[in-house]
Amino acid sequence: MSVIITGNADPKEAQAYVDYLENKYNRKLDKLDIRIDGDYADLDYTFSHVPFERIRRITGYLVGTMDHWNDAKAAEEADRVKHSLVSESDQFEKLA
Repeated sequence: MSVIITGNADPKEAQAYVDYLENKYNRKLDKLDIRIDGDYADLDYTFSHVPFERIRRITGYLVGTMDHWNDAKAAEEADRVKHSLVSESDQFEKLA
């Protein structure tokens, strides 16, 4: 994916800013707006999206999915007791 560069910097200087930001943050740039004002450069940039996978603790293991579990571990997950979050006021109402 190419970086969308806007602003008033020459292409060589703009590419130097792209390289600097991508190396500093170890992420790919999506957009970069450069505004040159004398000796100062104002950089407004956006990084590309980083995929995120949810991780849960199930039966003592940190997992994203259970696709690679054997039958015994899958049965253990199916048999586990799932605890719910109940407020104290809800507990008192059930007892009354």
